[in-house]
Amino acid sequence: MEEELIHANLKSFLLVLSVSLSVATLPQIFSWLRQIPYTLLLVIVGLILALVDVRLVNLSPELILTIFLPPLLFEAAWNLKWSNLKRDLVPICLYAILGVLITIAGVALGLNQIAGMSLTTALLIGASLSATDPVSVTALFRELGAPQRLTTLMEGESLFNDGMAVVAFGFLVALQQGTAQLTLQPILVELLSVVGIGIAVGCLIGFSISYLTQRFDLPLVEQSLTLVSAYGTYLITEDLGGSGVIGVVTCGLILGNFGSRIGMNPRTRLIVSEFWEFLAFFVNSIVFLLIGDQIRFDVLQANFITIAITVGAMIFARAISIYLLSALSNFLVKSEIPIPDQTVVWWGGLRGSVSIALALSVSVVVPAREEIIATVFGVVLFTLLVQGLTVKPLLEKLQLIDKQPLRKLYTEAVARQVALNRVLEHLAQTENRIGIEPEFYRYQETLIKGELTRLQTEIDKMQDEYPNLQKFTKQQLREELLAVEADTYGEFVKTGWLNKELSPFLQGTYQSLE
Repeated sequence: MEEELIHANLKSFLLVLSVSLSVATLPQIFSWLRQIPYTLLLVIVGLILALVDVRLVNLSPELILTIFLPPLLFEAAWNLKWSNLKRDLVPICLYAILGVLITIAGVALGLNQIAGMSLTTALLIGASLSATDPVSVTALFRELGAPQRLTTLMEGESLFNDGMAVVAFGFLVALQQGTAQLTLQPILVELLSVVGIGIAVGCLIGFSISYLTQRFDLPLVEQSLTLVSAYGTYLITEDLGGSGVIGVVTCGLILGNFGSRIGMNPRTRLIVSEFWEFLAFFVNSIVFLLIGDQIRFDVLQANFITIAITVGAMIFARAISIYLLSALSNFLVKSEIPIPDQTVVWWGGLRGSVSIALALSVSVVVPAREEIIATVFGVVLFTLLVQGLTVKPLLEKLQLIDKQPLRKLYTEAVARQVALNRVLEHLAQTENRIGIEPEFYRYQETLIKGELTRLQTEIDKMQDEYPNLQKFTKQQLREELLAVEADTYGEFVKTGWLNKELSPFLQGTYQSLE
């Protein structure tokens, strides 16, 4: 019997994976599909499958929270630079803590006062929808060359508010079951305990692996250790009564910004980063397809009014939290987050897998369980399809990106110029090689120099028309110089020349210049 179950689950898994990978090839066949982010395309395909009643697999909250969530959180934290996060730590914390509370209160108030829903049920829906999941939006940012700060704000908020949303949801469930009290002291004690355990376990595992990998250079072992740390941190933290989400985020930040520098050489770090990029693509491919496939259209239709009220209340509450908290951050620490950036952060706060997992985890004994699940699914679907597909036009309207991916074209032109200059240098070294006729050498030299002249004209033209490209180039070079300096210190620590990694000189210099 167990063998038959394993066989059936394996077939379901391979079916989901086959459909996901087929969707990934569609934009290469139909160019007009390239306007839709890959994750949103998966949701649309999942909806089509749901429309014809093809159900690939049952989506359980344990599957999302235990199997899918840790790698997604770890990959985002691994790639989030501490220097960028530190600059906007205050607004990110405000969004992730007070923003979650404002969203819960706003959604609950709207459902209670307008839809007539009981306050306990409304609070559970608000808590489920307080966690943002901007995977599609940040992927679009990278593709379009949107400002790096926008990506940091949205990813940072998402990483931290996932933990807050899970904590808030757990407290509200306990409150409904009569095992928690709605007083300030127990709430603060519970919050500090859950968050503290998560940070402590994440730090312990993150720093332990960082120093362990200093002692050897085995890329596959180090890659495996990061995978074990992601799942191990989540499971250990949850068993100890802490937030697994916060634990994984803490561990990922430490390994990505500290452990990868002192314990991994550049080649190993690249291998590990590519592994996590693949794993995030792999997991997202499954999760977003299953989100669309789990939709029940008859249930959504029956709860349409409730879903519409929830959407309105959620968008309004998020607008209040983002604009109000951004203004507070600008006042307190001079964050200088402009209104266009605030608008994108507001509209780009999509909901996804965490919201669905929380809704599905509601106990079957709760009378309004089906209404909670239907409402959350409907709102998630709205944010993914409506907000997700309109982020690009919003970026263009606010002039935060160019109407075409100019940075990509500019970067490609510069890369070709660098490559051809190296070819020209190599050609100069072969000038006196036996068997090479002078005419052949001069022809190759003329060919390469002609292309270099054309590229330089093209680069100059783009820089004249779009002055921001020059700033982009300087920033890119600065990041390269910082990476070279940090890699060198990491190598010295690894060989025993230094006892600890030095603070990058250039980073402090650049910040003082800015």
